[in-house]
Amino acid sequence: MDKKELIRKNFLKKRIKDYFQIDKNFFLPLIRFLKSKNKNKKLIISLYYPSNYEVNILNILDIEYFKKFWFLLPVIEANNFINFCRWKKNDILKVNKFGILEPVKSKIIIPDIVLVPLLAFDNSRNRLGYGKGYYDKYISKLMKMKKKTIFIGIGFSFQKFRKIPINKNDMKLDYILTEKGMI
Repeated sequence: MDKKELIRKNFLKKRIKDYFQIDKNFFLPLIRFLKSKNKNKKLIISLYYPSNYEVNILNILDIEYFKKFWFLLPVIEANNFINFCRWKKNDILKVNKFGILEPVKSKIIIPDIVLVPLLAFDNSRNRLGYGKGYYDKYISKLMKMKKKTIFIGIGFSFQKFRKIPINKNDMKLDYILTEKGMI
């Protein structure tokens, strides 16, 4: 088992053991950040449908500040790629090959902000995911297109690791949000 795989296994167990429900206060640093960067532009924000003890990001939909924005969810494509399609609370979802809910594929939209799930992270904003490279490939693709999408990892503070091992395909996040604030 390689080092990344061992870290994944340990943090999956840790997330199950230490998981807790978040409340609306979790999003206050994100709201402050968006207000400082966004001058009343209607943002397009990509969420993820939480599974496997990930932070329940869907709570964002009940916060008044976010009601003016569009939301997207990832759709799994061939060759370990993802794209994002519009989604509204209570829209019909389907189960993908990993057992995760996703919208029925429609027009692909490039988000302004992508909220990214993670298993572990470090102070350098490196992210350890599940190992398929979906978000890394997406970040790389948008960088080549010179799109200014912001990528924010979402996790619990206990998911912080001293130094995530990285390779040439691993992409840094712009920020990480935990219950302790933005990194």
